[in-house]
Amino acid sequence: MSVVDPPIAEKHALWEDVLALPSGAFLMSFGLFLLEQIGGVSGGLAGVAILGSYWTGATFGLVFFLVNLPFYWLAVRRMGWTFTIKTLITVTLISVLSAVHGLYLDVSSIAPLYAAIFAGLSIGVGMIMIFRHGASAGGFGILAAFLQESRGVRAGYVQGALDVVVVLASLALVPLDILAYSILGAVLLNMVLAINHRPGRYFG
Repeated sequence: MSVVDPPIAEKHALWEDVLALPSGAFLMSFGLFLLEQIGGVSGGLAGVAILGSYWTGATFGLVFFLVNLPFYWLAVRRMGWTFTIKTLITVTLISVLSAVHGLYLDVSSIAPLYAAIFAGLSIGVGMIMIFRHGASAGGFGILAAFLQESRGVRAGYVQGALDVVVVLASLALVPLDILAYSILGAVLLNMVLAINHRPGRYFG
């Protein structure tokens, strides 16, 4: 009986990270932009930032950047400097790009249901790209990535549990129909993560 050696994960080259992280940040920021345009909410710390922007009147990008700051301490301690620096770059890109989409796109007439579905899928695919290149979208994503790497708990499950808390907290600020669409988007987002980002499945 022959023994087959397990596949050896080959690290991504620097140029691949340079392309993948902005691409993932672009997809995530676009999904968050769509949610903000319909007055919806996302899960995770991005959802906290959206609610914070509704409550304070500040831009989503600014709030998102600020609320992520405390999580870098955990990132440095648990995931290392490389992960933390990549995550800081990614969060900064998401914060900036979220304000750029509106300069080139007018989505004022977009159907909220369509926007929520597209946002969930776009954010989910963006997160996978970011996770697979050794970073996260900050905040709860840092916690989700850490638990997947250290405990083998799927990032989608962790993100999903935190999403529920944020969505419930949005009841006071988001209309029920928009909240329902947002929940559908969050379900699709976490379905994308749970199916496509399992520990031990990806070797690149």
